[in-house]
Amino acid sequence: MNSTLPLALTFLTKLPWPWRGPADEAALARSMFWFPWVGALLGLGFWVAWAGLQKMLPAPAAAALLLTLTVWVTGGLHLDGLADTADGLGGGRTPEEALTIMKDSRVGAFGVISLILGLVLKFSLFLSLATQTRGAGALLLFPIISRWSMVLLAYLSPYARAEGGLGQAMTLGVSPRVLMGASLSAGGLSLLILGAPGLVLCIAAAALVWLGSLYFQRRLGGITGDILGATNEVVEIMVLAGALMLT
Repeated sequence: MNSTLPLALTFLTKLPWPWRGPADEAALARSMFWFPWVGALLGLGFWVAWAGLQKMLPAPAAAALLLTLTVWVTGGLHLDGLADTADGLGGGRTPEEALTIMKDSRVGAFGVISLILGLVLKFSLFLSLATQTRGAGALLLFPIISRWSMVLLAYLSPYARAEGGLGQAMTLGVSPRVLMGASLSAGGLSLLILGAPGLVLCIAAAALVWLGSLYFQRRLGGITGDILGATNEVVEIMVLAGALMLT
């Protein structure tokens, strides 16, 4: 597992982490063990950036720049999944139609709407953190739980496409050991950062992922890489909102 940490960093961020091992499907699946820890590094970076921006700029400008940073550091990878998933679910009447639409590189009306709503919600939640004494905990935690949620969804769900794809390596390759390690990491970090509310948010995210897995299996026969990215975005918003309510 240790050797796959750089691969997880390379996959989830735009930062140039050195990776010398094989970047095959099996290695990618093993690297999901580290997804919560990559989230922890991202959260630490967001917290440092937020602390500095708040000292230099009004809260709305600081929130906008923090949002920009979250998009840049991930290359918009998960936002792309959100848009594709929204287009597929909104425009496809059958599983085949939905999966075909999701594979289209063009963004449709449902995708644009989902992107606007997602970004506006995140901006408003970041802005709300400026008035919260425990806002730092929310910034540290939301990338941890959201990255872990992808591991859980990949473990719970079959892959939907017959022809395979990047998501197939993640859904077929996640072992119980990888899931257990990622779950213990996410739960432990959540407890350390926010205490009991952190664990509540973990449980809420797990429930959301479980329901999502059931829905996508019924609607599409499984999940895709786009759905994993969309799940990350939805859970990020849920954790930020939940942290504001619970703390």
